[in-house]
Amino acid sequence: MSSSIVPDTQARGLLSRLPDTPRGLALLARFDRPIGWWLLFWPGAWAVALAGGGFVRWPLILWFLLGSIAMRGAGCVFNDIVDRDLDAKVARTASRPLASGAISLRTAWLWLLVLCAVGLVVLLQLRSYAQVVALASLALVAAYPFMKRITGWPQIWLGLVFSWAALVGWSEVAGTLTIPGLLLYAGTIFWVVGYDTIYALQDREDDALIGIGSSALSMGRHVRAGVALCYVLALGLWATAIWQVRPDSLALVALLPMAAHLLWQVATLREDGVDPLTKFRANRFAGLLMFLACLVVGSA
Repeated sequence: MSSSIVPDTQARGLLSRLPDTPRGLALLARFDRPIGWWLLFWPGAWAVALAGGGFVRWPLILWFLLGSIAMRGAGCVFNDIVDRDLDAKVARTASRPLASGAISLRTAWLWLLVLCAVGLVVLLQLRSYAQVVALASLALVAAYPFMKRITGWPQIWLGLVFSWAALVGWSEVAGTLTIPGLLLYAGTIFWVVGYDTIYALQDREDDALIGIGSSALSMGRHVRAGVALCYVLALGLWATAIWQVRPDSLALVALLPMAAHLLWQVATLREDGVDPLTKFRANRFAGLLMFLACLVVGSA
């Protein structure tokens, strides 16, 4: 299986033409893999749209996009600092700049500070309540890289982290955290667990050998059923959030394209080769479908 695994770091296109250090910094922040910041961005955009700010607060959505790029990059840098020794032992991650020695540890820490400074600029665009909500995520973010060492379900922790923008977006537009925003957040956690379990299929052999946990290992032969359950729970919680905003059966129809897409992911999932990466990346489009559903309901 390892021969078909796509390396985590690949310098292609414009990145391949950069000098060594800028290229290494870009790869360290995963600028070569935009799927990560799309997945971090979408929950915040959903919340803004469902809370009724999809059109009137469109600049906020752009700020969320910038913040997602910066903070996803910062998270990747911090994760690689913590995991540099483990990464060197895993086929998919051995080429990462820190694990391979292309970037020094000191340079990585400085790059982390730069990315966090960009995140701070975005934070200052929010009202104080939303700022507090955003800052409350920092402990979860800092703890995430260690979860794979102490639990077989680190994807649940990732769900808490990668869904947090939903709470920030909702509190910024609605002025406070209310039930629909909390339901949207809860559903997004299960969506993250589902898609990251698919992603973790690539590393099952290496993770088992070096003794770190993942939901793909914990689910064993029941990965497809486990992912399906996560997606069903996500859809159920999202439907409840939509109902809270607009108690009309027609509003739930807006969720059908997202439901169909997630069903396709589960029904056609192959647990080896490049298919897990393909299905994982497909969640960028799933995020767009959910955004359109939230936009329709929130703007009605």
